[in-house]
Amino acid sequence: MRGALTIAGSDPTGGAGLQADLQVFRVCGVHGSGIVTALTIQDTSKVHRVLPVFPTLVLDQIRVLLADLKPMAVKLGMLATDDVARSVQFGLERLEADTPLVVDPILAASDGTPLLERRAWPVLRELIGRSTLVTPNLVEAAELTGLDVSTEAGCEHAARVLLDEIGAEAALIKGGHRSGAPDDLLAIRRGGAGITFRWLRSDRIAGEPVHGTGCALSAAVTAGLAKGLDLETAIDRARTLVAAGIRDAWQIGAGARVLALPGDCR
Repeated sequence: MRGALTIAGSDPTGGAGLQADLQVFRVCGVHGSGIVTALTIQDTSKVHRVLPVFPTLVLDQIRVLLADLKPMAVKLGMLATDDVARSVQFGLERLEADTPLVVDPILAASDGTPLLERRAWPVLRELIGRSTLVTPNLVEAAELTGLDVSTEAGCEHAARVLLDEIGAEAALIKGGHRSGAPDDLLAIRRGGAGITFRWLRSDRIAGEPVHGTGCALSAAVTAGLAKGLDLETAIDRARTLVAAGIRDAWQIGAGARVLALPGDCR
């Protein structure tokens, strides 16, 4: 079995973060390894508190793991602080250069709780600069690029910044925060052909909010890359998985619903 690694924060509800990534890896047919960057005190309604893991422990986790295992793809999620982000950056120096890296640039929780301190943003940009794919939502894309992404032209401009200025190989700007159809934009660098744009159209699925959709999407893409799929196929399959999970999402607490993944027992 091929393996994938997630480096992310813990969500004790299991609806997002490290726990959700590992669930997605499993249903996608890859072995999941996980390195925790922060502990959170949260329920399905809100994040109550964030406690970053001591940075040297994060670095030691990565170095020891990579000395023993060879993940076929890596996902970065919540990094919490500048020191933790730097530790992740140092630890990934041991990662083989051709290993796909998916960066989900988590800046804040759905309830507005900050999940990455502002002084860590330059490190996040450096990590994005070595990524195979970066997966910001509209809010994150606007924050990272300083651009208005409310229009399709604005999204394409932001994607160019993510690729040309920050250095990602590809960007998937998720449209779930957009009013109307939640279309996503995929931008890929094609070498001498420049950047190509592909709009991924979809209809909004009715229902109450669902927790952890962004985590699941980036984890599913990472799993696909670990299995050797090309980037566009991995993204298409991930979007199909998440859409099905949203349609069948279920209520486990008093707040947001969680994705239904294949094999869930009700």
